[in-house]
Amino acid sequence: SGRHRVARATAQLLAPVGDPEKVICVGLNYHDHCQEQGVKVPREPLIFSKFPSAITGPFDDIVHPQDTSELDWEVELAAVIGKRGRHIEEAAALEHVLGFTVANDVSARDWQMRRNGRQWLLGKTFDTFCPLGPAIVTREAVADVHNLWIRCSVNGHRMQDSNTRHLIFGVPALVAWVSRFVTLVPGDILLTGTPAGVGVFRKPPIFLQRGDEVQCEIEELGTICNRVV
Repeated sequence: SGRHRVARATAQLLAPVGDPEKVICVGLNYHDHCQEQGVKVPREPLIFSKFPSAITGPFDDIVHPQDTSELDWEVELAAVIGKRGRHIEEAAALEHVLGFTVANDVSARDWQMRRNGRQWLLGKTFDTFCPLGPAIVTREAVADVHNLWIRCSVNGHRMQDSNTRHLIFGVPALVAWVSRFVTLVPGDILLTGTPAGVGVFRKPPIFLQRGDEVQCEIEELGTICNRVV
């Protein structure tokens, strides 16, 4: 209508879903990410989670916890559930997806890989460890969600540069798999994994420091940019 508009520069964008019931994540789901760490391609999806309290806005700060010295980035395609379902057939799985957005699965590698009995949860779910946005792009508006460039830069230096065609398990397979165990409800967020280029597997490893700027971008979905403080 042209009414009730505000200038984009005067508005703060929040995460498009701020308090979902579940934030479900997938590990080792890109072929190139498996190759960079020298592990076999999983036969079944590797599922873990973040708490919803980890979610922050697409341009908000990432808080560097005092408890870690190994803060890492992971650009990810996120699917947002739009229709309730359990035991969903893979052929019908996309009917349960409202749309897609960009996520950064920020990770404290020391807590993920060595501490807390090597359970991943604590290393993945500090507050602000899930920047999300800038918006939900509806499923119908994305030409092919399994053929999108996906990239991450730190301080302007390209760290991750891949394509969602390298996913091991695509979105329908993941939705169907997860729904075998839990009921998916509208607003649930499914992070589908990250490609190669994370800091921990570089030689030598590179970790985020306060003052760094992390930009995550997915073709057709947009860009999020977060400063580490």
